Amino acid sequence: MPKEPEKEIHLTIPMLQNMELAATKTAEAVAEVMHLDEEKTTEVSMAIIEACLNSFEHSRSRDRKVYITFRVKEDRLLIILKDYGGGFDPSKLEEPKMENKLKPGVRKRGWGLKLMESMMDSVEIESGPQGTTITMTKKK
Repeated sequence: MPKEPEKEIHLTIPMLQNMELAATKTAEAVAEVMHLDEEKTTEVSMAIIEACLNSFEHSRSRDRKVYITFRVKEDRLLIILKDYGGGFDPSKLEEPKMENKLKPGVRKRGWGLKLMESMMDSVEIESGPQGTTITMTKKK
């Protein structure tokens, strides 16, 4: 039986409130095409929300857009999110600690990357002055 060709879906969303939901709708449609179960579909959607919100909040993108590519492979889904912001050094991110987040007056945010890593099979970040690319993989 011949190998099914790779499918690729491109989505560009503006950095506006709730636009991450457009990305999740596309992810859900892609997951359906791939026959991912409900749990994996939810994990993909949640990871995309976190990645989009991080870009919206932290990227300082000049064009105020996030570019998302969904690559459907035979055994996995690759999701590539790109922004053209100022970038950051992933090695300098502090590991969030629950005990610190529970203290009064402490900002409760800061779990996005941890959540992405826990929901996806792999998360890779490339970042620099020209922007940030996050590549997430979910196996079937």
